[in-house]
Parts: sequence; C-alpha cells; structure tokens
Amino acid sequence: MPLKVSDIGEIGLIKRILKKTTTNKFNPSFFDDLSIKSLSDDAALINFGDRYLVATSDILFKSTHFPDEMTPEQMGKKVVTVNISDLAAMGAKPLGIIVSMGLPKNMLLHDFDRLIDGIIDGCLIYGMMLIGGDTNESNELTICGTCLGVVSRDNVLMKSGARAGDVVAVTGPLGLAAAGFEVLFNNLEIDPNSKEILLNHALNPEARSKEGILIAEKGYATSATDITDGLAKEIGELIDANSGAIGITIYENLLPVPDELLEVAYNIDKNPLDWILHYGEDFELLLTIDKDSFNKIKDLIPLYEIGNVTSSGKMIIVSKDGVERILEPRGYEHLSPTKNLD
Repeated sequence: MPLKVSDIGEIGLIKRILKKTTTNKFNPSFFDDLSIKSLSDDAALINFGDRYLVATSDILFKSTHFPDEMTPEQMGKKVVTVNISDLAAMGAKPLGIIVSMGLPKNMLLHDFDRLIDGIIDGCLIYGMMLIGGDTNESNELTICGTCLGVVSRDNVLMKSGARAGDVVAVTGPLGLAAAGFEVLFNNLEIDPNSKEILLNHALNPEARSKEGILIAEKGYATSATDITDGLAKEIGELIDANSGAIGITIYENLLPVPDELLEVAYNIDKNPLDWILHYGEDFELLLTIDKDSFNKIKDLIPLYEIGNVTSSGKMIIVSKDGVERILEPRGYEHLSPTKNLD
C-alpha cells in the first residue's frame, strides 16, 4: 500500500525535505556553508553582514497544541514562545514575528482580541515586535508564527560541535509541563502550591532567550538545542548533528527532578523519568560545554550538569544503581515537520 506521512513520522519527513534541498543546487549569495548546515538545525541562518539573520517557523493547532483549559491569551503567547525557543537555541536576539492565522468563522471577536493580546504580550516579554501576518478562515484554529532574530557570526550556537569530555547540561528542571498536563487531564487533587507551579509550566511556557543570548556571547557552549520534544530525542539530534562521531551519557541521579513532578507521578503511579526523557514542552536549553567553561558560566545562569560527551557514538543512561542501558531517541512526534526543518 502507498505510504502515508504518518507512516514515517516527523523525522522521516524532515529527512526527505533535506534530501531534496541538498541534491538541488540552491546557492543564493546570502547562503554560506554554515547557512546550508543550519537547514537541519533549530533555525535558518542567512548572511547579514557581520551577523546572521536567524529565521524559524512553527505552526500550532487547537486540537494538538492547545488544551481546552488554555485561554486565548495563553495560546497567543505560546506561539511566540515556541518560536523564541528556537532562536534561543541559536543564541539569537529576537527582532520580530510574523503571525498568520486560520480562524473558525464562529470564533468570537472578543476571543480573537484576547489572542492578539497574548501575542503582543509575548512580544513585549522577549523585546521584539509583531511585524506582520495574515488571517483566513479555517475549520480549526491554526496559528503559524515566523520569527526573526540576529546573532554574531562568531557566536552562533549549533547542534554540531560537541567534543568528547564536554559537560552535558540543561538550563532548568524537566518534566514539569508534562506533569502539569497530567494534572489537567486527570483533574488531580494535589498540593495547591504544586498545582500552581505545574499548571504555569503547562499553560504559560517560557523560552530561555536571555540565557541563550548570554551563552552565545560568552562563547562557552560547543553545541546547543532546545528541549521541545523530550530530552532523549534532543540528545539524539546532537549526536546525529555530529555524524555519530560522539556519544552522550547521562546519569539519572543528576537529572533535575522537582518535587512537584514526583508528587504527580506518585498520585497516578507513573515513572517521572518517562516525562523527563520523552515528553517535551519544557523549552529549556540542552548544551554541551567544556568543563572549565561550565564552571565559569554556572555562576551566571542556572545550569544543571546531567552527563558528559563521549566518543562511543551511543546514547546511554546510567541508572541510580549504576546500570547502563542504551537510551532510545524517542520523543513527542508531530505528524509533519512544522519547524525550520528541525
């Protein structure tokens, strides 16, 4: 039977696009070797004098990305956040966002205004402007954001570049958004303070823009990406970006596991490690940094050391009792590629 897009998943679709773009001779003057390489990174790099113009795009659907509990303001802010997270992973300073929307014809004008308010609030948080877009009628609320930023050519962060001996680090605790959605979907009764923290991560995610810009300016990171589809999947992408020449080992006892996550896991009898490794929606940064630089920058921004880069070519997790196992690069899988070939 003929294959469907769902048969090969997001990663398979991205590889098909990359194959078609690299076998055709696209060679405009504003693309250099690093620009071509960026096609498989978090955002596209375009020559812009002594800097790169950084461009990324994400499309969000009501049925897939916005739970019923999310307000129009939160939806608007989220489309900004997911795009800014890609810029942060490249160390880029945001400039502006273009937002195109498919709107159900029965959508209330009041809700549309609230949606735009959320987009504008997101722009203000990250110091940029809403610079354009489009609207059209759609059966389902659909929001596509295309975000632009700039970064020095010498400071740009990429998925490739990790070296054996580097520290593997993240900018914050993982799994909180996943646990927050579990609280929503299961209507769990937990400690009110814990519930507030978890729901805030699920419904009001924040991108690590300032952290990404600072890390790039300091020149400390050897590679970087953002954690949108789960830690395991993003680690796998760092290894792939280095053509399998490196491996990464992470340690369960080093993973930042907040108490709120453990509370939800206990209530519904789930392993919190699954949320950390395979769910996503955290929007933290995943970095590799040489040891000396890590010791310098951890005093400037919160960083959690979770493992190290090896030369094994494998992704390994070491359990709390010291048992090693191969970690599969499995994460949240979109039906089709929605980012800049990321």
